[in-house]
Amino acid sequence: MRKTFKKLLSLTLATTMVVGLAGCGNTASNGGSSDSADKGGSGKTYTVGICQLVQHEALDAATKGFKTALKDKLGDNVKFDEQNAAGDAPTCSTICTSFVTNNYDLILGNATAAFQAAVSATDKIPVLGTSITDYGTALDISDWKGVTGKNASGTTDLAPLDQQASCIAELFPDAKNIGILYCSSEPNSIYQSKTITKYLENKGYKVKDYTFSDSNDVASVTKNACDASDVIYIPTDNTAASCTEAINNVTAPAKIPVFTGEEGIAKGCGVATLSISYYDLGYETGEMAYDILVNGEDVSKMEVKSAPKFTKEYIEDRAKDLNVTIPDDYEKISAE
Repeated sequence: MRKTFKKLLSLTLATTMVVGLAGCGNTASNGGSSDSADKGGSGKTYTVGICQLVQHEALDAATKGFKTALKDKLGDNVKFDEQNAAGDAPTCSTICTSFVTNNYDLILGNATAAFQAAVSATDKIPVLGTSITDYGTALDISDWKGVTGKNASGTTDLAPLDQQASCIAELFPDAKNIGILYCSSEPNSIYQSKTITKYLENKGYKVKDYTFSDSNDVASVTKNACDASDVIYIPTDNTAASCTEAINNVTAPAKIPVFTGEEGIAKGCGVATLSISYYDLGYETGEMAYDILVNGEDVSKMEVKSAPKFTKEYIEDRAKDLNVTIPDDYEKISAE
């Protein structure tokens, strides 16, 4: 009886050890890929770091689209470490450095400063950007040809600025002075301002920049712009996007219409926009991430992709209040 009991006990302990060792073998390592079955059939679980510059509607939608695309393709076999830098570029660097330390499989930089921080943090881990206006400016590549040649690629939210200038002309034919309002520390806003200024001047407008250094002087700079402008244009500027209430509190009483570079800013303080879907842009970036992680695409050779479509949109209440006649090809959206 005692021998039988010892045999049973030995068998039980052996079984327990086998099960325990099997469980240890399936545990994901810190940050890197782990073995598991996924929808793509690669047998790995991936960890993706997401650094978003600041929280506002456009960037939030891009992050959501990115995550949805990877979830659609990989199911539960992709994990995200999503961090928000609260508009602070040095914090982006800290976040991305931690992603590299953890040896994540891929990093997403959402907005220019976040993307720049990710590229600076690693030359080995694939980096994708989204909500980036101009990659040549972001990466200081003078002869930009659509491919970085580095461990980075992504999607651009650059709208056709010539068409935005045409929208301003059709909506505000009697205006003479256009004020461009943006943050002086955002290189992509500077690029957009310089580019659209040429188109607006060719249409006979006088154009002047009104720049704020951070959120603290948004209201005062907006007032200066209102005092000297018939129309204000705001590009896809992250600081402006997070301060639309402050801008609207100045422009609305002054009865100065605002045309914006994207939908989120338009909802907060604009009357109209020619905008993309940031969710769709993020989703397309997620599909690029899947191609890198599962299909082995070389990120250094991947062309930066543009938004699939642009839509003319307007805020009905503001248009009526400002007596702006809206053409039939504009879609109505709601203010925040």
